[in-house]
Amino acid sequence: MIRDKMKNRIKLYGFNNLTKSLSFNMYDICYAKTVVDRNAYLSYIDEQYNADRLTGILKHLTQIIGADILNIAKQDYDPQGASVAILICEEPMLPQRAEDTQETSGPASPETILAHLDKSHITVHTYPEYHPDGGVCTFRADIDVSTCGEITPLNALNYLISSFEADIMTLDYRVRGFTRNVAGKKLFMEHPMTSIQNYIPREVRNNYQMIDVNVYQDNIFHTKCKLKEFALDNYLFGFTEKDIHPGEAQRITRKLQKEMDEIFYGRNMVGFHE
Repeated sequence: MIRDKMKNRIKLYGFNNLTKSLSFNMYDICYAKTVVDRNAYLSYIDEQYNADRLTGILKHLTQIIGADILNIAKQDYDPQGASVAILICEEPMLPQRAEDTQETSGPASPETILAHLDKSHITVHTYPEYHPDGGVCTFRADIDVSTCGEITPLNALNYLISSFEADIMTLDYRVRGFTRNVAGKKLFMEHPMTSIQNYIPREVRNNYQMIDVNVYQDNIFHTKCKLKEFALDNYLFGFTEKDIHPGEAQRITRKLQKEMDEIFYGRNMVGFHE
């Protein structure tokens, strides 16, 4: 664990003031033939990632990074959307009254999750949508984990990857501010870091095409990931490849691969895959 290594390597003066932020951005892509099917996809996503499911993910995430939950507020919306707010601290707090730790209604912000740590926070936002004239549906989730003190969001990375079956991921990690050792020397990074990929298991890395863009002098690390293998049946909602003509299967494949390439490379590709 990174936390244990940091304890053994350096001694700090006072509180660890470094802010370590992990941004996990994932995309799940599929194809639905009709407007009815596309709306059914949105309903499916809304059910799969409702407030209860997302609360469970955040609860386990806080255990992984070594934080403590103080309060949970959650709310599902009609017809779509969910909000969850979780108060968390790095160290156990004074005993709470029962009414202070119960689950309550959350803030009125659709598809939003907010978790506060002691001087830190976790946020999750989900964005299901579909192309107005193409059948391609894209579900995006943004998870940001920002921590101070000894806990680090990198410990949660593998769990986040396993919690969302992502076709594309963009991962950002940044360390800001400084802390001091006992001699007063400023420390702008208190653990070695060369790439986010180092914190992803090899068996997961092997499944993705990956690109790094790192700014080492500013402690900024960025990794983009796109699934290598493409099996059309994994991207069809409400039907299978055997239900359609081979020519239509090729057309749908081009649409899906164009969507993934545009997201991965961050630009529109006019005429590409057409």
